[in-house]
Amino acid sequence: MTGIELIILLIVIAALYTFITYNELVRYREAIKNAWAQIDVQLKRRADLIPNLVNAVKGYMKHERELLEKITELRSKIISGDPKERMEANDMLTGALKSLFAVAENYPDLKANQNVLQLQEELTTTENKIAYARQAYNDSAYLYNTMIKQIPAMFVAKLFGFKEVPYLEIKEEERKVPKVEL
Repeated sequence: MTGIELIILLIVIAALYTFITYNELVRYREAIKNAWAQIDVQLKRRADLIPNLVNAVKGYMKHERELLEKITELRSKIISGDPKERMEANDMLTGALKSLFAVAENYPDLKANQNVLQLQEELTTTENKIAYARQAYNDSAYLYNTMIKQIPAMFVAKLFGFKEVPYLEIKEEERKVPKVEL
């Protein structure tokens, strides 16, 4: 093999590696976009359920109006804005809904209302789907972020402008173990 043939072979191998690595990076980036879209779908589903829940409890809870207004306001925030803002609003909404369900305990008729029970169940299911979608997003982000930091793929990532993506993390106050007293 002559020197020119060796150089051509090395160029072909480098080009093939670049194409393969680029395509893999694109696949990972699209997996992240898909994972976010799944979160988006669940946030929209949750936002659609909330007005029904608020309307179902309005008649019972006239003096908890502030809480209902806060839930309505947070609902509008989770359907618009950038992903970080939407996830922050989602976390605040989770807390507000917990407060709503806790207050609902004081209303026996409301607690037994089939519409409210069904909506609570649907919201719980949606919360689980959001948690699963967040996990899928973070798994995709992990694979992508790891690849763009590893040698030699990092050179292809830098060449084509692939940037690290953030993980969806819970806030420090949500990490605390709840105190349970019996």
